[in-house]
Amino acid sequence: MILTVTPNPSLDRTYEIPALARGAVLRADADRVDPGGKGVNVSRAVAAAGHRTIAVLPLGGPEGALLERLLTGLGIEVAAVPVTGRTRVNVAAAEPDGTLTKLNAPGPELTPAESRALLSAVTARAGSATWTVCCGSLPRGLDDDWYAALVARARGTGARIALDTSGPALTRALPARPDVVKPNTDELATAVRRHLTTVGDAVLAAEELRTAGARAVLATLGAAGQLLVDDTGTHWGTAPATPVRSDVGAGDASLAGFLSAGGRGPRALAAALAHGAAAVRLPGSAMPEPADLRPDEVAVTSQPPLERPLGAAR
Repeated sequence: MILTVTPNPSLDRTYEIPALARGAVLRADADRVDPGGKGVNVSRAVAAAGHRTIAVLPLGGPEGALLERLLTGLGIEVAAVPVTGRTRVNVAAAEPDGTLTKLNAPGPELTPAESRALLSAVTARAGSATWTVCCGSLPRGLDDDWYAALVARARGTGARIALDTSGPALTRALPARPDVVKPNTDELATAVRRHLTTVGDAVLAAEELRTAGARAVLATLGAAGQLLVDDTGTHWGTAPATPVRSDVGAGDASLAGFLSAGGRGPRALAAALAHGAAAVRLPGSAMPEPADLRPDEVAVTSQPPLERPLGAAR
């Protein structure tokens, strides 16, 4: 069972439009509403693969009630923490060439009591989980040390912990020793406070995060593939280039694939690549099902091309 916690979940409405024109009245070709938030997306991908998952969420207002119904309809168990604010609604405009314009709402401000209730909800369930996955931005009311407290609490239950966040929330949680962190290129560069230009730069940055406390680093590098640095070694992989319909949630799908495949070593990296590649072929923030995966198309090696530019096409 994979337990996820998303401190700032959302409803994500995506409109597919011919082209985005500022100030114009646009007619959508299609639209969809999906449960949103990084941890929510991980739960959706895990459930789509047929595994049990529980999503711990602060939920408020009619938007929160709808989010809970949507997740329950997908076979996801929801551990709701009631909050006084209303769950946010995000809007995205998707163009045929893969360009995505997003408008993300700030979300509710959590009170100290709601923050404590959210921590307690995770702690109560983490001991029965294969992985506890802590994901996404922190809402107003939670300070940058909140994930560090969450990782420490979950570790006290014996759970394995995956962390996918950025900025100070990531770096302050590293001393609590999460089992894996999953930054993208920009988040990895921010964490080490320097620009990264090659795969070799990313390898060095990942090793720095491990020195700071992370036991493993799974880095999604966009067109340059994905990198895994853990106790089995340094591994890098790619999937074939494919037309991008929407890249919303692709990193979350990658993390779900990685954890579902054991969360360690090249086999898990291959699963992450297959899930991420499948996600970008789907509309909105839809998560891939087993039939969407093309595992034979991914390639993984333990000899990363260290001089390869991070912006290089696959």
